[in-house]
Amino acid sequence: MITIKSAREIEVMRESCKMAAKTLHFLGKNLRVGMSTEEINTMCHQYTINRGGIPATLGYHGFTKSLCTSRNDVICHGIPSPNEFLEDGDIINLDCTTLWKGFHGDTNRTFFVGTVKPEMKKLVDVTYDCMLAGIAVCRPGAHIGDIGAVIEEIAHDNGFSVVHEYCGHGIGRQFHEEPQITHFGKKGTGVEMRPGMTFTIEPMINFGKRHCKVLNDGWTVVTKDKSWSAQFEHTILITETGHEILTTFAPEEWKPEDDKI
Repeated sequence: MITIKSAREIEVMRESCKMAAKTLHFLGKNLRVGMSTEEINTMCHQYTINRGGIPATLGYHGFTKSLCTSRNDVICHGIPSPNEFLEDGDIINLDCTTLWKGFHGDTNRTFFVGTVKPEMKKLVDVTYDCMLAGIAVCRPGAHIGDIGAVIEEIAHDNGFSVVHEYCGHGIGRQFHEEPQITHFGKKGTGVEMRPGMTFTIEPMINFGKRHCKVLNDGWTVVTKDKSWSAQFEHTILITETGHEILTTFAPEEWKPEDDKI
């Protein structure tokens, strides 16, 4: 069932999404070569709970960490580890979801670690463009298929592939709600967008082929051909006239205290 959010619910979602956005920004500012993904997890956990939020991934269907850290050939759902360290030239996706006053804010971003090869920078840049293009078509009367169609077109035009097995999703009181937001598809198909709908757009774009597999831990999804993968995600709201990106904040909203755990 697709839930249409009330004005009050939308206001709370703006708060939860801004918290998630600030957490992600803080983590990105503090990434460095040589740190472990477990250190990133600790920062995320402390940053979130010290502001009154709850890291929504912790305990979700048995997931044991407060965010997902997906490095290089990991597409999504990477598990932070004290034995995995960031190396110069890596790319890493950090995916954090904040639960605040009963509502979820979900966002992720792929970051550069040190000096990254030009072809990997292109992969990351194109993935970001794919997300923005998917968001740009969102408005009342548009269809979910419009999102996937434009994302797939941009990815393929640049020689990259789109992961089919994982998708965006409705979000609100529940972490994952209807509808599913695929990042491939045909324009004019799927659910029609209506004001008050909230969902994520989070394309996963591979440098090589689109095929993936899940590792033995039951969570970590990697490319079958070991090519690298990038992802970006925003939570958006369908408004009366278009859309609003909820997982963002204005530069003037970043305060000195936001730089502290």
